[in-house]
Amino acid sequence: MKTEKHLNKRRDFLTKACPTVVFAMFGLSFLEACSSDGTGTVNVIGGNGSNNSNNGGDGNTNTSGFTVNGNMVTVDLSNDNFKDLETVGGNVNILNAGVLLLRVSDSQILAFDNCCPHNGAKNSWTYNNDNTFTCGVHGNIFNTDQGDEVSCGSNNTTGKLVSYTTSITDQTLTIQK
Repeated sequence: MKTEKHLNKRRDFLTKACPTVVFAMFGLSFLEACSSDGTGTVNVIGGNGSNNSNNGGDGNTNTSGFTVNGNMVTVDLSNDNFKDLETVGGNVNILNAGVLLLRVSDSQILAFDNCCPHNGAKNSWTYNNDNTFTCGVHGNIFNTDQGDEVSCGSNNTTGKLVSYTTSITDQTLTIQK
């Protein structure tokens, strides 16, 4: 007879291991790099479901199209990793920078924390064209424009994603976290 403690350990293992196994079966990799400066292996998940990985090589060349310096993220919008942001409604998830980007007009891109308030997932977001994102892990829907902000790990299943200040100058998006 299995104890509740044993079943909880098993459930925790399956919850953590199964998504990785499923991703591996389909040849998808969502491993993040150790680098926090935007160089090295980078995962940028486009709003069209594409997963673009680039390698910065020796660290002196940044082909990822973004850099992180403390709480400041700078994005080169002309970089191919961000082509999904060319049209209104386009969105990109920059895993290594911890931000979801959403084009809302020709002159404005919004930025949000990409960490799901419910369980902390970062790589499974879908934009719904009604100012909401759905986390693909448990299907929880979070607003981008109304409600109380809910932060990562708060166990909330609804609310507004934490937003960041953004500005665009020429082809450079600056995000202040």
